[in-house]
Amino acid sequence: MESDVLKIAQEWLAQGRNIALATVVETWGSAPRATGSHLVIDEDGNFEGSVSGGCVEGAVISEAVDVIHSGAPKMLEFGVADETAWRVGLSCGGKIRVFVDRVQ
Repeated sequence: MESDVLKIAQEWLAQGRNIALATVVETWGSAPRATGSHLVIDEDGNFEGSVSGGCVEGAVISEAVDVIHSGAPKMLEFGVADETAWRVGLSCGGKIRVFVDRVQ
């Protein structure tokens, strides 16, 4: 699947679309996607791939659109510590760090 995301990124670049690539660079505890997972996003918010899921993925897409416009990469961190996971209604803790950069 990951090679498909990178292939899509190449195709979108060839079409002249402005894109960003989000990559999971670190995980701790329970994380839905492994380190190295990718999400490619264009300036209109279209995307392929996955770095997490749910509201995290939505936040990554939003941040990626900002990165495309600003050109400045971002390191994003999402997670809930194991001690607090149950209190906020999550069955498992975990943390992910996602690097988002514009691709040209």
